[in-house]
Amino acid sequence: MPSPVRFVVEADGGSRGNPGPAGYGAVVLDPATGETLAERAEYIGVATNNVAEYKGLIAGLAAARDLASDAQVLVRMDSKLVVEQMSGRWKIKHPDMKPLAAEAARILPRAQVTYEWIPRERNKHADRLANEAMDAGKRGEQWEPSASTAALDHGAARALATPPAPSGPPGDAAKGAAAVRAALAASSGATSTAPELAGTLFADAEAMADAIEPCLDSDAPAVATGTGWGPDMGAPATFVLLRHGETALTPQKRFSGSGGSDPELSPAGLRQAAAVAESLAARGTVQTVISSPLRRCRETAQAVAVRLGLTVTVEDGLREVDFGAWEGLTFAEVQQRFPADLQAWLDSPKAAPTGGGESFMAATRRISATRDRLLSAHAGRTVLLVTHVTPVKILVRLALGAPPEALFRMELSAASLSAVAYYADGNASVRLLNDTSHLR
Repeated sequence: MPSPVRFVVEADGGSRGNPGPAGYGAVVLDPATGETLAERAEYIGVATNNVAEYKGLIAGLAAARDLASDAQVLVRMDSKLVVEQMSGRWKIKHPDMKPLAAEAARILPRAQVTYEWIPRERNKHADRLANEAMDAGKRGEQWEPSASTAALDHGAARALATPPAPSGPPGDAAKGAAAVRAALAASSGATSTAPELAGTLFADAEAMADAIEPCLDSDAPAVATGTGWGPDMGAPATFVLLRHGETALTPQKRFSGSGGSDPELSPAGLRQAAAVAESLAARGTVQTVISSPLRRCRETAQAVAVRLGLTVTVEDGLREVDFGAWEGLTFAEVQQRFPADLQAWLDSPKAAPTGGGESFMAATRRISATRDRLLSAHAGRTVLLVTHVTPVKILVRLALGAPPEALFRMELSAASLSAVAYYADGNASVRLLNDTSHLR
């Protein structure tokens, strides 16, 4: 059965006077990619803040329903009143609010909608839309989608993302490929700079550059929510993410995805697999081993499973991205042969490698669906996923709520361990990233 469509709706409303000239804004986004799917805004005349907020909620839910009536929707608002009332925790007493709440509740079945409070500074996309609507009303006009600049402020599904690096203008500093582009522009061909950067970008031609420090938070409370530490959600499902050991392509820094030669582990890779198996056996927490179908992962997984006394289950959704015509090439070779395609790929998660490869956006949809399926099957368990650089980075990015550019800001070594804990309320906690202590 296919995974349900998921949307994030962020909504807001405001009144300049309370009551006074009022408007609302709402945005629907793809939670996997951060892509804006729909925007709604309207000047509603004289009204209170709460009425405008409810109007924004109604518009956002209606927009989500129009996109997919069976979608699972997470509504995020900075109105504590609306979130608590629609969640059923607070009674609705005000006569102006009751019909609006009832209208919102009728748009989608209650089981398809959840609500989360977020601080105002993390609701800037919807807030900007509401203000654009009120500005239009002040001019005697209605808001027009063509005039919207709200997405240039803060994308809704990126509200949880880490702040961009301080250098560069807003919206550009977060592009992790900037260093690569600058280096490529500075070089007039396959100089020493490009291969060195390729080595940083791709360990086994899968890993991308701008490494971040490993993050360990094994003693954190159960879950963080918009209102502070939440209640105990019970034992999370924990995915221990193991990148496979080295192949012959790894030290050569060649693209090695799911569309190439499917190489086996090298002698060094076999030693790495044995080392990580010993480390995981000492920890004694892994209950299930699941592997990508590619040979290098199956061999790594088998080494661990034998040591732990477990069997290996193969999951096709954990395969690496197909790099198309780039398979087996170095970064410098791709830059020389397919410069325009490489540049597009660095610039946008929607761009695919030359020759029918898989884009990061398509991979994100595949991997998030795989994640949801495995979480449903392994609630409360610790599961080892033996996979590749791109799936690990996507799972970490989604857990952090970081934008697609974050894929270019992580380093993952061969046979490294990362970990993400998933709680019953849908929150996730990144507990480990790129741990290679077992290899030293």
